[in-house]
Amino acid sequence: MTVETILVVEDEPSIAEVVSLYLRRAGFQVREARDGEQAIAQIEQGLPDLIVLDLMLPHVDGLEITRWVRSLGDTPIIMVTARREEADRIAGLELGADDYVVKPFSPQELVSRVKAVLRRTKGSSFNAEKPMDFGDLVIDTQKRLVTVEAVERILTATEFDLFCVLARHPRQVFTRDQLLDRVWGLSDYIDPSTVTVHVRRLREKIEADPSAPRWVQTVWGVGYKFEP
Repeated sequence: MTVETILVVEDEPSIAEVVSLYLRRAGFQVREARDGEQAIAQIEQGLPDLIVLDLMLPHVDGLEITRWVRSLGDTPIIMVTARREEADRIAGLELGADDYVVKPFSPQELVSRVKAVLRRTKGSSFNAEKPMDFGDLVIDTQKRLVTVEAVERILTATEFDLFCVLARHPRQVFTRDQLLDRVWGLSDYIDPSTVTVHVRRLREKIEADPSAPRWVQTVWGVGYKFEP
């Protein structure tokens, strides 16, 4: 059985030690970096299975690292931030982070978030299904692959699972809280604006015109639906 590797990027030693301890107890292999430059060096040596990334770092900040990691691929990222302003969290989500926690946080909560994101990456919720074929759009749940007009669209694990929840229930309207519960599974801890950001990112990747979406539509005052 392969042990999954988590890279913890945190400049506060006490927080890094506690987070690493809890992750190791949960069965993960842990690598650590104390600043942005160390994080880049660690990632260049080999991509981890998931990155726990503080936004406020010396030398290179977490947002810049998130942007760089997304240019390399879809490695899951959970942001850790002391900033409570919604704009800061949204900035990280817009760049491609999968989830976030706000300091102070429970180490056990963070471990639960890590496990949830990794489950989404593995596709355990959808791997028994046949591909969903909507003509120009095909969602292959076993390969975790989305194509539009035969062109592959690269989605993060969270974007893919969000899309699957909507596509499995055509024309059914989901509120943001319902999507948080079905995709993130920890709706009590996450701001509903997280869903808004992920829907926007999803549309930018699959829609010919994200401002007038064909597939993922807004039902004003309620939520979102998939139009087959």
